[in-house]
Amino acid sequence: MLRGLGLTATLALAWCFAGAAPAAEAPSYGPPPAWVEVAAVPVASPDGAAAVQTLLDDNQTRLGPDGDAYYNRRIRKILRPEGLAGLTSFGETWSPDTESVTFHTLRIIRGDQVIDLLQDGKPMLVLRRETDLERAALDGRKTASMQIEGLQVGDILDASWTHTRKDPILQGRSYDAEGLAFAGVAARYRTRISWPDKAPIVWKATEGFGQPVVSHLDGRTLLVLDATDVSAPKAPVGAPARFRNLGSLEVTSFRTWAEISRLMAPHYAKAMALAPGSALKAEAAAIAVRTADPKARAFAALQLVEDKTRYFFIGLDGGGYVPARADETWARKFGDCKGKTVLLLALLKELGIQADPALVNLGGGDGLNERPPSLGAFNHVIVRAAIAGKVYWLDGTRTGDRSGLDALGAPNHHWALPLRAAGGDLEAIVAPPLTAPNGETRIRFDASRGLDAPAPMQMTTRVTGDAANMMRQMLSRLPRQDVERAFRQQLSGTMSWVEVEAIDWKDDAANDAFEIRLDGKADLDWRNNPDLGVREFKVAASTVQSGGYPRREPGPNRDAPFAVPFPSYVRTVTEVVLPGGGQGYSVRGPNGVEKVGGIELSRVSELKEGVARFTIESRSLTPEISAPEAEAATKAMRRLAADDSLVRAPKTP
Repeated sequence: MLRGLGLTATLALAWCFAGAAPAAEAPSYGPPPAWVEVAAVPVASPDGAAAVQTLLDDNQTRLGPDGDAYYNRRIRKILRPEGLAGLTSFGETWSPDTESVTFHTLRIIRGDQVIDLLQDGKPMLVLRRETDLERAALDGRKTASMQIEGLQVGDILDASWTHTRKDPILQGRSYDAEGLAFAGVAARYRTRISWPDKAPIVWKATEGFGQPVVSHLDGRTLLVLDATDVSAPKAPVGAPARFRNLGSLEVTSFRTWAEISRLMAPHYAKAMALAPGSALKAEAAAIAVRTADPKARAFAALQLVEDKTRYFFIGLDGGGYVPARADETWARKFGDCKGKTVLLLALLKELGIQADPALVNLGGGDGLNERPPSLGAFNHVIVRAAIAGKVYWLDGTRTGDRSGLDALGAPNHHWALPLRAAGGDLEAIVAPPLTAPNGETRIRFDASRGLDAPAPMQMTTRVTGDAANMMRQMLSRLPRQDVERAFRQQLSGTMSWVEVEAIDWKDDAANDAFEIRLDGKADLDWRNNPDLGVREFKVAASTVQSGGYPRREPGPNRDAPFAVPFPSYVRTVTEVVLPGGGQGYSVRGPNGVEKVGGIELSRVSELKEGVARFTIESRSLTPEISAPEAEAATKAMRRLAADDSLVRAPKTP
């Protein structure tokens, strides 16, 4: 469990896929376990950078087949009034079915005075609050908390506690994650992890954590990092996620990813088995009657799961790791990612489509293959379906998909672990570059009635894929007037000289698209060019934005690659209908194709049949570029941004 992040430890992996750990409905109070080495309170070193200075960040873990125990101690000194707001309360959260928590110390040190906040057996307030119901999550966790009264600037707050965890689903496996995550400089940081010498433990520290020392004592292996005046490493700006995972340590008893696959596969196999009279059999049969095409069948099953069951995370009674049965999820018409995945798997099996559950990491998949194997690496589960030699990744927690299986594309999880009885290995999820725009905006100004007359305007934006799906969802939830107001405000922020008179939209689900149309009038700014004696209109919408990639400060992974928005393919077309059929008018603007920083940039400036037209296409070719490439791209972007795109009127007599 990742610690060093604050006084409250977080044990849930995610709303959808959460783990847990010996059972207790209330916390206990007492001294630290005998295996803990209790540290002295460090002397504060000068540190004016933060309002709260960390004097001690101590993390000691005892792993074993009978359960794991995690001792934490945080000693912090309030240096400025701004630091008081973040230390108004102290609390811990745990899952009563598989975890317990013991509080050892909660005290204020004020010079020679020690104020024991737990004296006389004063208990903490224990609440069972489902604070995440608004996020459709029910996990059954409890929280013990206490308000910190009387804390002053200059005080030292000393808190220590121990978590224990034993989850039968893990069958004696252990896991721990530590990290440097504090502001300023910690006077002392310690991680001390032990396990039986014969236990199959592997560990890995990332850049910036330091090099732990391995030793042996009383039949146990010790992994220790003990350092003074420690600063948390700063992630390199703009880097892919795997290069920003700094200052962390993972310890696990899983030796391979296949072990995790074999451990979890039976739970999904059991949950997807349907009862003889299951209503899902009838649903699958109805799909089979409608179509014999495997892809159409798979998509119909996905739509059924999306549309007929709502998302709700259930972490009670072992539900953090184990999915509910497919029949149960269908009967109650809601489920979390595990339940929806099992539901979809059951339907696909009935339809004769080969599919497996696959664990993924939402938002943290990049670099998953470089981490030591652990169940804690995942927080979501989807379906891996194989149809006619092609792999499709299906997520039952999505909503609103309408355009077929091939329109889904590859999810941005980077890696997936298929769950199979024989064991599966990590599988890369690769997204190819787009071959057609997933976003296109066409703006047409009709200046045919004269340069000083209001120009009728029409703007059409067409999006596909996930962007189209997001638009469908937004427009299905919000009143029309709220949507129109949002569109008007958004346009006024970039084109205040345009007055929108009408807004309409069209859902083109058959072509995986959603289209928005705005009509109005524009006050075009035809400015005088005194050097040439003509009037010009600068087409801002077709210029390239400057800025480029930022320079990095010295630190770990400073030379890491830079992330590129990928996959992305955007086209913008700006047209100006000219007076007199464009006679005597001219255009000035860039033409050609070039590659800049992993982006293919195509620009066309032309005047045809009385219409000045400026087209710019930006297509990402790769997910990342090297640091030298980024530096060169920044220079190129400044050059490209200086290219004017404008319409030039003829000289007046």
